Amino acid sequence: MPLRIHFTVEDLARTRIGDGPVPCIELTTMARQLQERSHLVRLGAWRHRTLSALHPTSRMVFALMPRRGRITGFLSGANGATPAELVEQIRSTPRSRLRSSLEQTARHEALPAWAHRLPDDPLLLRQLCDGLEHVAGHALVPHWQEIQAMTAADAAVRSRQMLGGVETLLARINPRRVRWRAPVLEIAMISGLDADVHLAGQGMLLQPSVFAVEAPVVDLDAVPQPVLTYPVAQLQEGTATPLFASPPSGGDRAGQAVDVVGSMLGHTRAAVLSTIARHPGCSTQQLAVLVGIAKASASEHATTLRNAGLIDTHRDRRTTAHIATPTGIAVLNAPSGRP
Repeated sequence: MPLRIHFTVEDLARTRIGDGPVPCIELTTMARQLQERSHLVRLGAWRHRTLSALHPTSRMVFALMPRRGRITGFLSGANGATPAELVEQIRSTPRSRLRSSLEQTARHEALPAWAHRLPDDPLLLRQLCDGLEHVAGHALVPHWQEIQAMTAADAAVRSRQMLGGVETLLARINPRRVRWRAPVLEIAMISGLDADVHLAGQGMLLQPSVFAVEAPVVDLDAVPQPVLTYPVAQLQEGTATPLFASPPSGGDRAGQAVDVVGSMLGHTRAAVLSTIARHPGCSTQQLAVLVGIAKASASEHATTLRNAGLIDTHRDRRTTAHIATPTGIAVLNAPSGRP
């Protein structure tokens, strides 16, 4: 049986889409994905590359962010605006917060013996946070720009769905796991949770995520309103493609892209790429208007840029959303004389 969330008219009016990635959600779901063996096509290369680079002390992080079960609250409840700010916020968690968070987790599942010493051992806490920074530095931070772009593209898709009403949006947010049966949203939780929840006028925040690849994540205690995390639109498309397949910092890929584009980009195509970078999630029609070209021409240029790996295009039924890839942005930021 699913988790059933009951909506009133007020709840529908107050339901909204997150306008960007949430670092604490991406951090916790990223930690889980590193411990999984599923989604080999999408995440296999990223997982192997990241795990090969991690120091053994990273095990401390995974002990408090397990593949299944409860993630200790002080690690999942912080709200830094970037991964770096998030880690710094966790470092400064008050002792009282640490203690209450660990006690609450221990009521549901066993913790390693060392975890109980965290509130009274600053050196141990520093070691844990150093490990967290290390994991995030290899698995999350290098891909943050791409995560932001994918989230922006999803926001564009959902905004168009919202034109048909919030109920249309709820019906399409994650068809494999979430079903809208007015006025109830049914969510198939991996935990098998079977319960009824009434939002009582709070509405919900629908939060797109890159690392929450398939399973919905629901936080009913979030402030100011409950949160439902769902996979970005790109992850719900029919064909699975690798994410983060190669390190974004590698100069070879960007350099090769510059050479390729140097032989193919003219003034108009460069304008198309620049416009997509400045307006992530734009449709082909919007792209044509912004650049001042015909829709057919915009579509042709977008196809060429996509084949070169400079943009991605996400489709939802009859709408499209274009975003620049990290390689495309690197091309735009190349030294003068290049696009």
